[in-house]
Amino acid sequence: MDNTFAGWRTVDLIVAAVLAVASGVIFVAWNALYVPLSLGLSGLSPGFVALLDGVWLIGGLLVPLVVRRPGAAILGEMIAASVSAIIGNQWGFTVLLFGFAQGLAMELGFRLMRRNKVEFFVVAAAGALGGVVQGTFEYFYFYPGIGVGFATIYVVSATVSGAILGAGLSLLLVRALSKTGILATFGR
Repeated sequence: MDNTFAGWRTVDLIVAAVLAVASGVIFVAWNALYVPLSLGLSGLSPGFVALLDGVWLIGGLLVPLVVRRPGAAILGEMIAASVSAIIGNQWGFTVLLFGFAQGLAMELGFRLMRRNKVEFFVVAAAGALGGVVQGTFEYFYFYPGIGVGFATIYVVSATVSGAILGAGLSLLLVRALSKTGILATFGR
């Protein structure tokens, strides 16, 4: 049996957990902002509301940017989703299923793009894969049968959001944390 966390140091696990919990708190704050922000985007086209989705990918993007170990994206997204579910959100515990699928997609993105490189393109690719999964799951779960046009706009919007909003915010957070010296243990 594959032990995903083999080779992880204690500091890796602790820092991953702290970053993931912080991401979960960001999720909770974003949950509150989502409704008023989504009203404006829904006016343009109902599917454009998924342009806001990238924030919910931060757990699976931020953690592997700092703790470059296999499984970091899944762990980060699952802990963040758990925090959101436990504190409370408008989607309940379904966020755990979404978090797992998104984390798995982002993990695949980092692995395909060779996680040792921290270029925007790599993080954006992982975010885009997470966005594809997120948009697809949300469409089938929340908007079944609305139509191909809506589905296309929705999934493309979620993908773009994961690649730009999720990846961009995650890189900005790593950059800000690096300036404090707190990530020196990780060479950042």
